[in-house]
Amino acid sequence: MGVTVIVRDIMSKDVKVVGADSSVKEVVAAMNKFNIGSIVVVQSERPVGVISERDILRRVVEPSLAPATLTARQVMTSPVITISETATLDEAARLMAKKNVRKLPVMNKEKLVGILTFTDIVNRVLTMLSILEELVRLCHR
Repeated sequence: MGVTVIVRDIMSKDVKVVGADSSVKEVVAAMNKFNIGSIVVVQSERPVGVISERDILRRVVEPSLAPATLTARQVMTSPVITISETATLDEAARLMAKKNVRKLPVMNKEKLVGILTFTDIVNRVLTMLSILEELVRLCHR
């Protein structure tokens, strides 16, 4: 019998977002304010992209462009890969690997309800391994 972990059980519900027309300067300010390495870009409350620190380095800093003159839409990675809140952790991990992404905005139908990160998955797996280790110790007493 396997243990099924659902995305909604481990996702972060407090998703930080910016509008597609926000300036990159505003995007960076929001990322700094919340101490996060990426942020979801929304338009009409729907995720349309993600901006990571790497996106800013590659698309703004390296070409020496002015953050105040660029919009989130111009530097975001798009299309955004999302996952349903009812998907399993296994499905999420496979999707991340297949699409080579480390963050998945989580959807309930058409509504953004959370975000799942690679770190969330690793932490859950480590917790499960720790519990299994304890069970093995108890069985061998």
